Amino acid sequence: MHQYLRAIGFRNALTCERDIELLLDNLYQTHEERVIAGSEEPGRAFWEMSKSFGPDIGIRMYGEMDGHGFHRTGYFPYLKATGVTTREPLSVEPKGNGSGYNGLVDDRRVGVSLIFTLQNPGRYLKEKFNGRFKGGTEAITLSALAQSGKILLPLGRVPSKVGQRPVEDFYRKHDALVNAAREGNQEAIESLTIEDMDTYAMISRRLASEDVYSIVETSFMPYGMECDQYQILGTILFYTKVRNFVTHESIYQMTISCNGMLFNVCINEEDLLGVPDEGRRFKGVVSLQGHVNF
Repeated sequence: MHQYLRAIGFRNALTCERDIELLLDNLYQTHEERVIAGSEEPGRAFWEMSKSFGPDIGIRMYGEMDGHGFHRTGYFPYLKATGVTTREPLSVEPKGNGSGYNGLVDDRRVGVSLIFTLQNPGRYLKEKFNGRFKGGTEAITLSALAQSGKILLPLGRVPSKVGQRPVEDFYRKHDALVNAAREGNQEAIESLTIEDMDTYAMISRRLASEDVYSIVETSFMPYGMECDQYQILGTILFYTKVRNFVTHESIYQMTISCNGMLFNVCINEEDLLGVPDEGRRFKGVVSLQGHVNF
């Protein structure tokens, strides 16, 4: 059973694998969207089918279709997001268990390679099969599903809902310094070193009398053994409460600002400690997904 099904409203309704099989059989019979991609093997094709179970949430199932019928290879719950989170060179690789695909980008705002479950593998395979995808910079929309989380108070100020210019300016200047340092510029190396020393001194001084969450406004860190899981701390810019059409469980969908990135997070109301509000912060472990806008 996919552990993040609870995030889209299947927290209590699915109790065993039999329930999952019935749900996926129904999805196959009544799917709302379908993408078919060619295969190098004659008589085979990749099928991707989706069905919504609430506003912007649903389940996507995929597998191979041949002369003997459809053979499911995987499925995952998804949260449909809007906008563009990042524009960076993208690489796509099959998952280690052979079920689905992972996308990978290097975003300077995070400081680590950003790995996510590819939300639209059917479209990716179509582009690749037709020779239109050969790697390179792509517009990517990120979203995340959370099993649990909590709401933290803000740091005494509410960020602008319109612009992220101060954050963008900071990362632009920092990125220029990093690029210069990589090229051997001694002044850039010294500036980055002094910046790190000043940051360390400031944090050490404030930790003597303050809580760490009053110092760190947002954070984005890899978590656990799964490559697409991260522990995030981000500021809530917008939120809405929706219901699963089938189970009627309540779900919070939040737009989060985290390390200068904007993306949507989905969590079951029963798994969230606290009440979300604009300006407050969300802390939790999420599974990251990405829709590539080919």
